[in-house]
Amino acid sequence: MSSKANYSQGLLLFRLKNGRQFALGTLKILELVPYKPVTPMIGSDGGVKGVLTIRDKTIAVIDMAEVVGVGPIPEGELSQSFIIVTDCQRKVVGFVVSQIDKIVETNWREIKQPNKKLGTGVFITGTVEVENEFLQLIDVELLLNKVFPPDPRAAMAVVTDLQREQLKPMNILVVDDSLTARRQLTDVLELLHVPFHVTDDGHKALVYMREQAASGHPVNLLVSDIEMPGLDGYELTFEVRNSPELAAAYIILHTSLSSSISVSQAQQVGANQALTKFDAKELVLAMLKGVEFIHH
Repeated sequence: MSSKANYSQGLLLFRLKNGRQFALGTLKILELVPYKPVTPMIGSDGGVKGVLTIRDKTIAVIDMAEVVGVGPIPEGELSQSFIIVTDCQRKVVGFVVSQIDKIVETNWREIKQPNKKLGTGVFITGTVEVENEFLQLIDVELLLNKVFPPDPRAAMAVVTDLQREQLKPMNILVVDDSLTARRQLTDVLELLHVPFHVTDDGHKALVYMREQAASGHPVNLLVSDIEMPGLDGYELTFEVRNSPELAAAYIILHTSLSSSISVSQAQQVGANQALTKFDAKELVLAMLKGVEFIHH
């Protein structure tokens, strides 16, 4: 097994109607296409311009600028705009942006957590310096949740009393840099009344795990995102597996990417399971499988 410290991340640099430059990880992007007229949807939510068929697949097309609060792209400028087709949270959608600049390579270690002063309502998941300029990474999960609010029932997972009691004694750690994803994951456990600890950073997770191990209560179940700034899920898994006091943890990595590559890499670095988030039932079943693994 080798460290994933040099795991490279491609970033697409683009601009919204205000001319500001933002970035989006290329792993979430299927393709880039020049803007095409869309078919309006009756009763669609704010930001949804309509639907468009691309490569025999009909997708919703969303004006990213309108969703983040800077206003829609004027009709007269749409013909010069582009559509970023993404695959995230098992949804294929197109985001309209004013301009596509270029794709650059970076490393997850170079991506920093956004300033806490920005609050929790911003659509930024991290910042990175590119060519002496600090850029903000768009939080696609939060964008999608605003446009397509999740069904509250999606966080409900049906378990037996015995299964719930099996999960309760576990020292569970949830790690995700996206506020939206953290809420989805932790809502499941809260509804089940199962205790857990949560953090937004891979480094913090590693510190917590070492503290818990030193106190005689090591983390049993680690549920971590893959794509995170600083220390990503691959690296976190690698560090855990190479630390004797932590290595017994059952590791479930999850990703918003519908990619077999991500799942394969998760297994290569030592994860027990890899999920494409978010599905409450799949998450709980994975955790119960972890309980069974630990007991046997």
